[in-house]
Amino acid sequence: MSERTFFDILLISWFVLALVIFITLFFISAPYGRHMRRGWGPAINNKLGWIIMEAPAPLVFFVFFLLGDNKVTISMLVLLALWLSHYMHRAFIYPFGLHTTAKRMPLLIIASAILFNTVNGYLNSRYIFTFSAGYANEWLTDPRFIAGFMLFLAGFAINRQADNTLRHLRQPNEYGYQVSSSRLFRWISCPNYLGEIMIWSGWAVATWSLPGLAFAVWTFANLAPRARAHHAWYRQRFPEYPPERKALLPKVW
Repeated sequence: MSERTFFDILLISWFVLALVIFITLFFISAPYGRHMRRGWGPAINNKLGWIIMEAPAPLVFFVFFLLGDNKVTISMLVLLALWLSHYMHRAFIYPFGLHTTAKRMPLLIIASAILFNTVNGYLNSRYIFTFSAGYANEWLTDPRFIAGFMLFLAGFAINRQADNTLRHLRQPNEYGYQVSSSRLFRWISCPNYLGEIMIWSGWAVATWSLPGLAFAVWTFANLAPRARAHHAWYRQRFPEYPPERKALLPKVW
């Protein structure tokens, strides 16, 4: 079997698995963060867990950039920079901003995330740097890239602002959850998830690729059910939680 055949089979399977995960997560909330519970095996410190599970995404992407067969262009370097800008932060900066030190993360969740980030990084980087027809420098002025780039940046800004708001809701080593009414939190429970969905939807448009689309589908499949679970959790534990606030989309859902 050639690598390209393997790549295509893996990509199709990736779409199918995303649908399975989407349905499953409406019935079972992934056991980390506020949904952490016993019965999911050994767990480690959540900061270390974040680093371990997110690190494969930038590392795999960069390795396949170095191994790529396509001619390196400015367009490809911009796509590389977009990917690394998110994942270097997520893997090596974000975990150190977490205020709690006692939280744990199951090794099962970490292993699942490592698998996802490895496969997802392979599919996207191998396509861009080897299996695509290449991204000429003119791609930077294509309406698809411009639209995707703007959506990526907007999602990036929303995601970072929301993460920063959540981080400062409590003091270091304070464990209780609080409710924010800042900016998008006035209308939805999970603007950080909305931002992440926008980021990878923008990536799908900017790369105009099936691996990019698969990533956007996976992001929605993972975060939409979790946003719903977060929203229900807030409503259950905070009697005065704003009734007009939605889970993920203002005034919609």
